[in-house]
Amino acid sequence: MQHTLDARGLSCPQPVLLAIQAMRSAESEDLKILVDNEASQENVARAAVSQGWSVQVQAVANGEYTLTCKKS
Repeated sequence: MQHTLDARGLSCPQPVLLAIQAMRSAESEDLKILVDNEASQENVARAAVSQGWSVQVQAVANGEYTLTCKKS
């Protein structure tokens, strides 16, 4: 089962901190993270890779991004 973290509307570093917390406590190996600006997208992706997760980024409408993270 994939867990979804909605970090839209939050400014850095909140999305990064929430993403790291979700990755550390993830019960599944799939995590979807929603963000609404490019800085958060870049920072969350960087944090995920540093935690040993692979990241696939998809740009959505209105400057929003969906990051699909898989535990490596």
